[in-house]
Amino acid sequence: MDFTNQLNCVITQSVQVSPIMKIIKVKPDGWNFPSFEAGQFVALGLPPNAPRCNAATDEYESPKPDKLIRRAYSIASSSTDDTIEFYVTLVHSGHLTPRLFELAIGDRIWMGKKAVGMFTLDEIAPDRNVVLVATGTGVAPYMSMLRSNALKRSGKIVVVHGAANSWDLGYSSELKLLSSMFPNFHYHPTITEPEKEPSGWDGDTRFIGDIWESGLVDKLVGTKPLPNNSDVFLCGNPRMVDGMKEMLYKDGFKDHKKKSPGEIHAEEF
Repeated sequence: MDFTNQLNCVITQSVQVSPIMKIIKVKPDGWNFPSFEAGQFVALGLPPNAPRCNAATDEYESPKPDKLIRRAYSIASSSTDDTIEFYVTLVHSGHLTPRLFELAIGDRIWMGKKAVGMFTLDEIAPDRNVVLVATGTGVAPYMSMLRSNALKRSGKIVVVHGAANSWDLGYSSELKLLSSMFPNFHYHPTITEPEKEPSGWDGDTRFIGDIWESGLVDKLVGTKPLPNNSDVFLCGNPRMVDGMKEMLYKDGFKDHKKKSPGEIHAEEF
């Protein structure tokens, strides 16, 4: 089956930042991606006959031969960019990511016509503190927020980002730079496999839940985050999300839902 007419975008950047992490930029071809709220996501798609990267393993099942393989990804770029950026983890036996990892500049891809999702800052008062917690590529929607208008907020913003190794801490250089430029913004990375670091690691090696319980985030925010002063965003590993929720519930935080607003905003991968 020929999927050529369905591939409505072009790859303008494809950077492998680690063996399992890649940043790609996608530009609509002959159409404009509509404005979106930072933190939202959109679907990407490739044909089942697209080549898979060398690091891929056997697929857990064969994709349907007559349908594009589609998956949703959080947008990492600013809400004003005309190219849409994504931060992707390789799932070795997956359908889509091994094909995404094989893409080069100029290759074509399908992208949905609009972004969706409630994982945004638009309804949070600008004087409230915001704690953005991520593992792995879960940092992507926070990059969109910070690159858009989050740093104009008067409340404190803290990013806590966990990964196995330092090379999987995507955007760390940009986050460190922003932390040095904006007094209301703090970035705290942590890794769980420091023994694998070729040049050593003198940063944090605790799990995110332990960092939260230690009171470090309280110091970075300047006060203990509570439902009356802060919102907490959680994005990434479901175990991290569930563990953080349990601790937040004890302090009176509630899940944010469309019909019952709360202070915990979660996206699970």
